[in-house]
Amino acid sequence: MSLSTVRTLITALLLAGLLAACSKVTQENFSKLEAGMSEQQVYALLGEPTESSSLNLGGLSGTSAVWRDKDAEIRVQFFNGTLKVMDFRKSAAAP
Repeated sequence: MSLSTVRTLITALLLAGLLAACSKVTQENFSKLEAGMSEQQVYALLGEPTESSSLNLGGLSGTSAVWRDKDAEIRVQFFNGTLKVMDFRKSAAAP
């Protein structure tokens, strides 16, 4: 393997490690959520959710979203684009 290839591999591994360490699914970020925030504000804070689903019924719309990593998960519900319900849970395996 050439020295250039080794350097590229090491750089890629370091970047992957840094990104993994920068999870946005934290108690600190959860505490920044406030009822009434827009979906855009929540997504700016937490990034794209791990999963989400939406429902429209008459003049009402709702979205449930979950952000999950190996240690915790944040669940939220939006009604008509506004944050109404929030929940933070540590994973069972987390200390």
